Amino acid sequence: MSEFDFIVVGAGSAGCVLANRLTENGKHSVLLLEAGGSDLNLWIWMPIGYGKTFYKRSVNWMYQTEPNAALDNRVSYWPRGKLMGGSSAINAMVYIRGQPEDFDDWHRMGNPGWGWDDVLPYFRKSETNDRGADDFRGGDGPLHVASMERDLHALCQSFIAAGRQLQIRHNTDFNGAFQEGLGTYQNTAKGGMRMSAARAYIGPAKRRRNLTIAKGALATKILFEDKRATGVCYRQNGRLKRVTARREVILSAGAINSPQLLQLSGVGPGALLRDRGIEVVHALNGVGRHLQDHLAIDFLYRAKVPTLNTQLQGWHRKLFQGMRYALTRRGPLSVGVNQAGGFVYSRPGLARPNMQVFFSPVSYTKAPPGKRPLMNPDPFPGFLMGAQPTRPTSRGHIEIRSADPLAPPAIYPNYLATELDIQEMIEASKLMRHLASAPALAEIIETELAPGPQVQTDKDFLADCRARAGTVFHPVSTCRMGPDPASDVVNAHLRVHGLEGLRVVDASVFPTIVSGNTNAAAIMVGEKASDLILREVAM
Repeated sequence: MSEFDFIVVGAGSAGCVLANRLTENGKHSVLLLEAGGSDLNLWIWMPIGYGKTFYKRSVNWMYQTEPNAALDNRVSYWPRGKLMGGSSAINAMVYIRGQPEDFDDWHRMGNPGWGWDDVLPYFRKSETNDRGADDFRGGDGPLHVASMERDLHALCQSFIAAGRQLQIRHNTDFNGAFQEGLGTYQNTAKGGMRMSAARAYIGPAKRRRNLTIAKGALATKILFEDKRATGVCYRQNGRLKRVTARREVILSAGAINSPQLLQLSGVGPGALLRDRGIEVVHALNGVGRHLQDHLAIDFLYRAKVPTLNTQLQGWHRKLFQGMRYALTRRGPLSVGVNQAGGFVYSRPGLARPNMQVFFSPVSYTKAPPGKRPLMNPDPFPGFLMGAQPTRPTSRGHIEIRSADPLAPPAIYPNYLATELDIQEMIEASKLMRHLASAPALAEIIETELAPGPQVQTDKDFLADCRARAGTVFHPVSTCRMGPDPASDVVNAHLRVHGLEGLRVVDASVFPTIVSGNTNAAAIMVGEKASDLILREVAM
């Protein structure tokens, strides 16, 4: 058996932060367990490699949900990163923090220290914004955030102009003073290459003598003595190993794997655990509950003008762009799949934007749902717009199928379970039509390919959403932070209710989903948790 001060399970967005920050002062030993392998792969580091890793089992858990009754009984495909950097190494790289009100909501839900004024310093601490630091943005953090204007397609400006024609403001920074408006997205990138959490945080820390990284190490069980977590059992190279934590075990395995590991270890809903043949260490009903995710609908258009499709048609154009990227780190291969977008209101009377919009100057009608393989676009000029309600009210859950740690858990997203969510998905569709009707876009659209002009009524829009809407891959809240052990999993210090020596630090602790992409907030949680832990250790 080996012994460390801290064991961090999962080298994803928050786990990489913890591994760096907890070893920074040299006083504490940390073991970082990662079920996957290295992130040293061209398709990981190239921004547009997103399409190549989407179905690559060696770096991706490739989860599938249970059939969704509200989505015509379709199964949703949920890619999650299984490598150093976790999902930050295979995501679409858009850097969005969420709205200040999201975090003030967390505080009002009984989580002191998690309001906007509390978390903003950790967002800034984590970040180097290529536009420079200000009151909202960081200038010297490990995570580089890049503005992609020099390589964005010109159609992004048509999209922004369409917004202006509809009285939607142009926003040059969705992470600045306000979120509302349309503009171009920033990506987690540096020098034309992906800036995953592993590149940002493990790169500078991996040679520290007090940090041990175990790859290909699947955690199978948390070890307990009475109500205290004492270590972890994990499988590596076909062997079962045990390791002890002198201070804490910290789960950073993500919104699917953290509740899965807790349940496998006897922490979760008592009836479920007993039914799966697992001895109950601590009954905690919230483990795996409160699952939230963003559901989006895409509209596809054939264009009258050249789009990114045109730049990537034929082997000679792909070769040119490939050589351009190899030599200069410039061009469309250096940019993520969602180039522009923003945050808008779908109806009057709302206090803050409730829709996130995505614009991509490329189309791929034959790709599997959710996949955007930019190197193989349609053989005609086309583009996509999509929208997602930012704060869905439906709640799902995750539960283990058996005591086998190799068996994927059952995922029940429970999409469109509330009338508000149904209403807002219809409004999302109408928003796409509204944007497409603005002169700046209408004059370049030849035809709407999907859903098509035959879809007109609310009933039609809802039927189309049930047939085509899909996840934006933002699962959160399955180990929800809150003060009530009857329904929550961790307290405001991210300690598991009723247990000692055990915390959860990842997107699973979000009390509610943030208004936008979730990766930036997961990294912030890692930064704040590191401070909480180091302060407690120093006391």
